[in-house]
Amino acid sequence: MDKHPTPGWRNRAACRGVDADIFYPLTDDDAEDALAICSACGVRQACLEWALANREHEGVWGGATERERRRMIRQRRRSA
Repeated sequence: MDKHPTPGWRNRAACRGVDADIFYPLTDDDAEDALAICSACGVRQACLEWALANREHEGVWGGATERERRRMIRQRRRSA
């Protein structure tokens, strides 16, 4: 059984059909293409929340790099 079932919002994501390698850049500086796709995506917030809830450690999700998501998680912990 899949640990993370595919959420329905993925069918409406702007990245659907795009080469997934774009979303796994070697550095944050190389994430421009992925971030550009995310910026025009209608399900960006759902994607980001899913990545945060499931502790996705790699890649660009919901318009946020790995470093940005780690920062968001730390900020949420402090304000909880």
